Amino acid sequence: MKRRLVLCVWAATFVWSISGNASGNLFGHEFLAPPDAGKYAVTDPREADEDFGYQGEYAGSVYDPRCGWIWTGLQVIARGDGKFEAVQFRGGLPGAGWDQQTKRMFAGQRADGVLVLNAEDGWTMVANGRSAAASSSDGRFRGTLTKRHRSSPTLGAAPPRNALVLFDGTSTEAFNGAKLAEDDLLDVGGVTKLPVHDFRMHLEFRLPYMPYAKGQGRANSGVYIQQRYEVQILDSFGLEGVANECGGLYRQQAPDVNMCLPPLVWQTYDIWFTAARFDDAGNKTANARLTLLHNGVAIHNRREIPTKTGAGKPESPEWLPILLQNHSNPVRFRNIWIVLEPEAEKVTPCKPARCRPLRCLLGRVRCRRA
Repeated sequence: MKRRLVLCVWAATFVWSISGNASGNLFGHEFLAPPDAGKYAVTDPREADEDFGYQGEYAGSVYDPRCGWIWTGLQVIARGDGKFEAVQFRGGLPGAGWDQQTKRMFAGQRADGVLVLNAEDGWTMVANGRSAAASSSDGRFRGTLTKRHRSSPTLGAAPPRNALVLFDGTSTEAFNGAKLAEDDLLDVGGVTKLPVHDFRMHLEFRLPYMPYAKGQGRANSGVYIQQRYEVQILDSFGLEGVANECGGLYRQQAPDVNMCLPPLVWQTYDIWFTAARFDDAGNKTANARLTLLHNGVAIHNRREIPTKTGAGKPESPEWLPILLQNHSNPVRFRNIWIVLEPEAEKVTPCKPARCRPLRCLLGRVRCRRA
């Protein structure tokens, strides 16, 4: 009885505290969409609308009448004009405890400083941008979730001694067609001058805040390896995590888990790539392979890539560079470096009878004795 009284008092205090939290937003009217709303993109959180403060990740214990107290994650997604969607994850947030099966979907509206989210089964979340109170279908308070600000464990990773630094905020020399954006960040559209074969790569990217945009128009870019294989970049925070969303091998393979963080949060890709192999006649003998950590979590593990993705260039023995795709959205990059595999690992051993040292020296054939 005492515990129930404490919970009721807390819930009343929570609702009272958020009810007086209303304020105007960037556009001078609480729910006035900007012109050309689908292309509205913010790269500085200080310029975002009021909805921006409510979106993000929450976590805490929620009481389920059937199972008792359960650690729970919640991702709240801004959809513009005070509209929101949210996903509740049993066990915790994606990559941090979620059982990868059990979800509850919510939708709702912000009004007078309070965001009320409702699920089809009658559960409700009431949020103020700092925490969210959960209630079951019978109206009983079931727990609180507090705002979380996760960051990748590989954020800011320093390049090892044998790395080539492609971008450190000082120059775009390593790229063709690249340009600096605000705050000495790298804009989309650059192509590395260096063609690549096998490598390990680290890069950091930041998605713009585009609450009105949908689908492939929502913070779209990509890392096009060898200009053939695209690892998609997209604001798919809170979405299903399919093959054309963040971390997916475009239209081929979905990530094992959707590790996309909210827009305007720096995220990381750590990529290990093994190029496709070809024989002397140019016939493919082995598919390319990819291991990818998205924000420190393995979402592809030695994944075979059977063919080019989307509009990628056809597969061939030719080494090609890496493209940071320009899809007309202001995605930003920083801290990009690459480690090329040793030359000896890139070549196929040839039989002693076929090795011709002079041809090797001329660079026409790279060979070593078996």
